[in-house]
Amino acid sequence: MKITTRPPKGSRLVIRAAEEHEYNRMDALLTQRHPQAAPARVGHELRLIIEQDGHWLGLMLWTSGCQHLQDRDEWIGWTHAQRAQRLKLIVQLRRYLLLHQSGTRPNLASEALAMAVRILPSLWQERFGFEPLLAESFSDIETQAGTCYRAAGWKAAGQSKGYAKHRGDLYSFHDRPKKIWLRPLFPQAVEWLRAIHLPARFEKGATASAHGQMPVKTAQMNSLSQALHRVADPRARNRQFPLGAVLSVIAMALLSGVRDISQIHRFSWRLSPKQREALGFRLQPGRKAFRMPGYSVYWSILGKLDLDAFANILSDWLSAHHGSLPAALALDGKMIRDAIGVLSLVDADTGVPVRLGVITQKEGDSDRCEKIAARRMVANMPDLQGALITGDALHADKTMATHAVANGADYLLQVKKNQPTVHKRLAATTAASPFLPSPRKPTDAWKAGR
Repeated sequence: MKITTRPPKGSRLVIRAAEEHEYNRMDALLTQRHPQAAPARVGHELRLIIEQDGHWLGLMLWTSGCQHLQDRDEWIGWTHAQRAQRLKLIVQLRRYLLLHQSGTRPNLASEALAMAVRILPSLWQERFGFEPLLAESFSDIETQAGTCYRAAGWKAAGQSKGYAKHRGDLYSFHDRPKKIWLRPLFPQAVEWLRAIHLPARFEKGATASAHGQMPVKTAQMNSLSQALHRVADPRARNRQFPLGAVLSVIAMALLSGVRDISQIHRFSWRLSPKQREALGFRLQPGRKAFRMPGYSVYWSILGKLDLDAFANILSDWLSAHHGSLPAALALDGKMIRDAIGVLSLVDADTGVPVRLGVITQKEGDSDRCEKIAARRMVANMPDLQGALITGDALHADKTMATHAVANGADYLLQVKKNQPTVHKRLAATTAASPFLPSPRKPTDAWKAGR
């Protein structure tokens, strides 16, 4: 594969994706000449080579973005829930190494940076199946001014906190904060990252994996485990793992947006020792490591669990720990392999769920389909006075709106062209409004009110 930019007139500078047989040479150069050496290969990784007339002038290593970066997240302005779901749409320039003799190409660093971000979305799409929206990188505030980033159109967005990822979700403090640099890959990238709904072309990269926001704080995990321990244990034997701890992992994983049992399993292994201890998992005999359930444990329990009891106890616990209702609540349904799912009413600002129900299908006429379960959830909320309920096109119907208004809430529901009559009427109504986007876009028409 050789994808290049169109170089400026008179230039023969080329940026291309590295071939796999070139990786060892890249690692050797990074180890010899980069202050941080060659990193371990984990997750999504794209290697680029900067060359001229076939000679290597520089190397770039792009990976997934940081999971936790406070100044970056404040710069974007997205919520915790949005960050959890859309984190994969951020890519990081993890290593950048120029090989030319110092002083011979004074503009090469910024020129290559500018060229790279132009081709990065298409390269990432070809390699991983989706386009990213934002690029991030770092410069050492003690040794580098970051001039090349600024010249290439990157924006300074604060500093890191001086921690580096050690392994898993564990971080070590190195006491060397770095300046954060950000570069939108599309003109509206930041607006899209914090929008209620992403444009359809980027949804494949917003999978809400278990790398997302932890929905429960460590200090609350013991309380959650004790509450869920009241659910009737469906296991006849082989109870080496406390039920409350296992159900807590399932609940937190589902609320983080996972889609299948294997992701629940992986989610559990990313819990820190303090979190495992708070949930009630036991230490392995003679070791300081906690014994954790395997895939089969989660599969077995979910197949036999009293889903209503699980949902009711979890909802009561969420209500008790949430306090007053938030000003904005979003309906969100997640299915696990079309067998079981969770419908949650979520605080749109923090991503914290305030009510939860069990669903077994996205659409249909059964009591457990997402549409009907959402109506029932909103209708049974004790007090929604002053709240705003948002939902996608699945929930845009008269019954849902009636339940929201009856409980004192406003609603903001998306309308698509699969409801042609309502869509046409809204398009005509909002055509002259200076406050709404053009209704000619198929996903931009909205139904709002009381």
